[in-house]
Amino acid sequence: MDAQPTASHFVDGAYCEDGAGATIECVFAATGDVIARLHSATPAIVDKALSSAKRAQKEWTGFAPVERGRVLRRAADILRERNRELSELETLDTGKPLQETLVADAASGADALEYFAGLAATITGETMPLGGDFVYTLREPLGVCVGIGAWNYPTQIACWKAAPALACGNAMVFKPSEVTPLCALKLAEIFIEAGAPAGLFNVVQGYGDVGAALATDPRTDKVSLTGSVPTGRKVYAGAADGIRHVTMELGGKSPLIVFEDADIENAVSAAINGNFYSTGQICSNGTRVFVHNDIEAHFVSRLVERTKTAKIGDPRDEETQLGPLISKAQREKVLNYIEMAKAEGATLAYGGGVPDGLADTGCYIEPTIFTGVTDEMTVACEEVFGPVLSILTFSDECEVIARANDTPFGLAAGVFTRDLTRAHRVVAALEAGTCWINTYNLTPVEAPFGGVKLSGVGRENSKAAIEHYSQIKSVYVAMGDVEAPY
Repeated sequence: MDAQPTASHFVDGAYCEDGAGATIECVFAATGDVIARLHSATPAIVDKALSSAKRAQKEWTGFAPVERGRVLRRAADILRERNRELSELETLDTGKPLQETLVADAASGADALEYFAGLAATITGETMPLGGDFVYTLREPLGVCVGIGAWNYPTQIACWKAAPALACGNAMVFKPSEVTPLCALKLAEIFIEAGAPAGLFNVVQGYGDVGAALATDPRTDKVSLTGSVPTGRKVYAGAADGIRHVTMELGGKSPLIVFEDADIENAVSAAINGNFYSTGQICSNGTRVFVHNDIEAHFVSRLVERTKTAKIGDPRDEETQLGPLISKAQREKVLNYIEMAKAEGATLAYGGGVPDGLADTGCYIEPTIFTGVTDEMTVACEEVFGPVLSILTFSDECEVIARANDTPFGLAAGVFTRDLTRAHRVVAALEAGTCWINTYNLTPVEAPFGGVKLSGVGRENSKAAIEHYSQIKSVYVAMGDVEAPY
């Protein structure tokens, strides 16, 4: 396997190129170097991708479900065998530290493929006896699914969408973010190597116009997007025009609530993971950290002390713990949020700038901690998507639940307390689709993942995903004569 893809698109089992498409530059965020130049998909590429997917889907439904599972399992095995080189490519594509990508990207993608490989042969209907007559159901694929990915986890997102889609008998056309175009192409290669029909999983590059073309094409039966709320609104509206199935995994402004009896070190670890991992570029991050008044001083002291030890640098070095943001534009956006927080009265407890020696190298930013944050501040209301942690204080359980829910988002939430009765009570009251007790941001494939309110619709992973990539056909079987009034 070549270290990098050899063309912009992977369609109908092979790489293909159309130089007429707009140029896409893939920039290594740690240095600013252009590591690949690709082209956005032209209408001809989009047409070929959807046509070949429609044909391949019919072929794929001819595979016995257990054989579909074997293909997915072989793909999972290949991902694991090549984890090192795929992780190195992910680091180049995203700027995330190799320390992370070696364990959290291709590896978690392989977990998804393996899990749904095991489910493929179990996706069945049921029988309902009605006396003499009976009804049976068939669980059928939707057809051609379009996946639209975000730039923070390109390999994982492609697998999270492809695995249930293919297990249910669908085909998929996947459009990565134009910022991180490389990794999904390698996954497309691997599916062919694993025995999938040509065209079953196609990858096309492009900007928003390509995503819109895919989402609104009559051959598309379902659209699954991971991205921002504004993008979600547009894609959802486009899909709705054709009454297409949708899954939307969008943004968040998630609360992490730390009660006075919490284990401080564990809660600090969760706050670090839920704000600074992947340089804060995770949709489910617990960016509003509500800390009980009684422990705020101790919590902040340990948080700052431990954050100071983070090693920031070249993400290709396995000792690096914090890499750059994805782009200079994203860094400017995050720095602007930091300035707004200071202007609105938040106290900068740590960070807030560009690390020494890295101002002119890539898109680095310090992990940033604000205290004295109040609910109405911009930094507490809008998704920053960078390593910016806001500390808000509280004194009462009912109060903190109300404040945690006072947001249009509802992706995730976390609770730290030794009182498990309280933990379950609070989680039940939180308006979020994915919650954690005494941990944060763990997303095993066995568990459903998704949000409520503006954070999305539908669920990824687990058996729940089967409901979003298949449909039920009911068949009534009459065993006797048909009566009529005349």
